Amino acid sequence: MRKDTITKVNENFIDKRFLSDTVGQPISEYFGKLVFGSTAIKKYVMRDAYESLMEAFESGERINPKTAEMIALGMKNWAIDNGATHYTHWFQPLTGKTAEKHDSFFRLDKSSNAIESFNGSILIQQEPDGSSFPSGGLRSTHTARSYTVWDPSSFAFILESSHGKTLCIPAIFVSYNGESLDLKTPLLKSIHLVNNAALGVLKYFSNEATKVYPTLGWEQEYFLIDETLYNARPDIMMSGRSLFGNPPAKEQQLEDHYFGTIPERVVDFMHDFEDDCLMMGIPITTRHNEVAPMQFECAPYFESVNIAADHNSLLMNIIDKIAKRHKLRALLHEKPYAGVNGSGKHNNWSLATNTGENLFNPGHTPENNLQFLTFLVNFLKSVNDHSGLLRASIANAGNEHRLGANEAPPAIISVYIGEFLDEILGHFKNNTLDQFKKKSDELVLNVPKVANINKDNTDRNRTSPMPFTGNRFEFRAVGSSVNVSHPMTVLNTIVANQLKVFKSEVDMLKSKGIATMEAVKTVLRSTLIASEQIIFNGNGYSDDWVAEAAKRGLANIRSTGEALLEYTKQKAIDVFVKNGIFTEKEVISRYNVYVEEYIKQIEIEYKVMVEIVNTQIIPSVIEYQNSLISNIQGLASVGLSSQSTGTKNHLQTISEHLNGLMSSTKTMIQTFNEIKATHDEAKISIDFYYKLKPLFEEVRSHADMLESLVDDKSWPLPKYRELMFLY
Repeated sequence: MRKDTITKVNENFIDKRFLSDTVGQPISEYFGKLVFGSTAIKKYVMRDAYESLMEAFESGERINPKTAEMIALGMKNWAIDNGATHYTHWFQPLTGKTAEKHDSFFRLDKSSNAIESFNGSILIQQEPDGSSFPSGGLRSTHTARSYTVWDPSSFAFILESSHGKTLCIPAIFVSYNGESLDLKTPLLKSIHLVNNAALGVLKYFSNEATKVYPTLGWEQEYFLIDETLYNARPDIMMSGRSLFGNPPAKEQQLEDHYFGTIPERVVDFMHDFEDDCLMMGIPITTRHNEVAPMQFECAPYFESVNIAADHNSLLMNIIDKIAKRHKLRALLHEKPYAGVNGSGKHNNWSLATNTGENLFNPGHTPENNLQFLTFLVNFLKSVNDHSGLLRASIANAGNEHRLGANEAPPAIISVYIGEFLDEILGHFKNNTLDQFKKKSDELVLNVPKVANINKDNTDRNRTSPMPFTGNRFEFRAVGSSVNVSHPMTVLNTIVANQLKVFKSEVDMLKSKGIATMEAVKTVLRSTLIASEQIIFNGNGYSDDWVAEAAKRGLANIRSTGEALLEYTKQKAIDVFVKNGIFTEKEVISRYNVYVEEYIKQIEIEYKVMVEIVNTQIIPSVIEYQNSLISNIQGLASVGLSSQSTGTKNHLQTISEHLNGLMSSTKTMIQTFNEIKATHDEAKISIDFYYKLKPLFEEVRSHADMLESLVDDKSWPLPKYRELMFLY
């Protein structure tokens, strides 16, 4: 079986190549070709409607019905001119995936003549079945009505398949009573919140900006695996990760894969999927090998967080689609293989103004840039006050395996700012900035013909979940499979909330006659002192940091179940409710959805593990045992019993691990049933981590040892060396 599998891999590699029809064309000629963006809108929509839509895009003004009719007509004509036959509201339910219900432009008029029809009311609002999506208790089956509503701040686009094209209209998803059933609605609210809060603070500095918006540049990591090998691994197929498997003799220990030459088959895939991304307006610019074998990364230009979130969700769909076209499978799971790097989605977040200013850009003299220090310190305070909520926002079954190892940050939330900024903040706190002396930023290389270069103000700390990287914060703890909308909603909300608190405290001092800048500095110092414990510039992997974090009062929340409980705490509920992002009911619904999703994911892993053990590993091992017994008996029949000692010892070792596998599997089944019998999801989620998952590892340890003992051709599962190196 495994020999046939490997042969099919080689056939896939040799015979199945796809080259994009855009090869040789400059990207500028086809970028955004399938997007109803400003150029297409200007061409297909009357000027008044165009200006109204651009105003809505920039300022959030609502679209009136008359304008919607004109936009719908232009959008329909553009879509049909580009080959679209159907349309859909494209939205992001609480599954974290994307959803779409397609309808045709085709209609029959009163005379039964075939026409293409699409109007403003359809553009603005459609009605999917709300009970068929997770709602965390917000809706029930007998109250199913819900609405998708057009989001004009994100451009419509066309999705292509091999036999057709569909116009996709970005939308929010709400219940009959207006409750949020999606990830985009709260994200849009948090963007508006950040704008108002940041503008209020910028007034202290006579800043001319009239709009502030969060920006995001995500980095998407993923693994590729040959389709044939994927189909031969039910654990990867069902759960997204390998539940069994020994590390190969060579994996990433030689450190030769990162930034190495990209395999030709993978380059072909990358060209194909990047072209699809570019035509749909995703400004993807970077691709490279990641650290682990068959792990890769791509990244785009920075965009406003709403657009970036849409584009990342779309990109994950495109990666999956194009990988299948190339007889590959893309693994977005945070930890598909044990012992090597997991995959993250680093979220590079900042605040920008409509005047082109990055509020987290320290400039050449950050020690004199009070505006920068104000936003920096308030960011630190927001993370310090709501670190548990940030941890909850990136909690899932996959990240539980990833956090704390192989270049993934630990579960302890902290912020890295580097020695340079740390020194500046120390002087600011002690009112001694006049004593600060900036060291030379020139890096003298002493290499002939090579120019000296300037160093950045901060190094890069890969062990930090939230490092400052020069002009932005990189939320490195976000997992590769996560929809970025939710963690970005949390980050936007807590930062905006802290900016509002800061402004109220400054205004209180001003009301007592204190000058504005003096009031700003006074509140800023107290804010810094109250949040210093969140700053950590050292090695986040060290045991010393775990002990130090505990002394500082920083939480080390390892399990997903415990992390998700942060949503149920009054502090978290208050920050969302008082800022208008969620109602209390909506906050609790998120907890219910996420804890249920975690439980189901672990259940899937459990069921697949039991199935593989009972139907593949045990039968294969017994068959191999029988071959060894036959060998021993055969030697005895010809008077060579003394020569079978080694075989007997080998058989005994195999038998011991087989018995251990059977016994630990039985214990795992009993433990699973006992945990599930409680019917308490909060307890189940935590018990799964502390009681069930250790048994996963015990079962795996016996199975993986058997893999190293059983004849290679008898082992039923493709091994790590094949999964990682056959392509």
